[in-house]
Amino acid sequence: MTERIFFSRSEDDTRELGRRIGENLCEGLCVLLYGDLGAGKTVLVRGVGEALGISGVRSPSFTLINEYESGSGLLVIHADLYRLGENDAGSLGLEEYEDSALFVEWPERWRNPPVEDVMRVYFSAVSESEREVRILAVGERAEGVLMKL
Repeated sequence: MTERIFFSRSEDDTRELGRRIGENLCEGLCVLLYGDLGAGKTVLVRGVGEALGISGVRSPSFTLINEYESGSGLLVIHADLYRLGENDAGSLGLEEYEDSALFVEWPERWRNPPVEDVMRVYFSAVSESEREVRILAVGERAEGVLMKL
C-alpha cells in the first residue's frame, strides 16, 4: 500500500490532480472517491476526462452511471452511489467494468468493492477554500499511477 497527500486550494487544483491521474490511467483501475457533497469528487473526474480528451463529464447523481470512451479506446466509468441504499449498489454490476477505469463516488454504499488495483481518494476540508486529498493505492497498477503524480 502506498499513500500520498495533496492539497487543493481551488477547483482548478483539483481538476489538475485529476488530469495528472488521467495522464497515467490504465484499464483495470478502480478509484473510490470519498468526501462530503461538494468536496471535489466530480471535479477530479472532470480533470481525468480532460486529460483523456473526454468533454462533458458530469455528475452521474441522477443517472447513477456515466460511460465515456477516450480517444485511445479506454472506457471510463463514473458511478455515483449517493442515492442508493447499501443493498441496491450490488445490483448495478460494477464488477463487470474490470477492463475499464472505474470511478465511484460514495463507495461506502458498495458492499464489496475491489481490494486490488484500487485507489481510495479521501477529500476533507482543511478550511473553507482548501481540501486535503489523501490517496491510498493498493495493487501494482494503482501504486504505479500514484507514484507518477
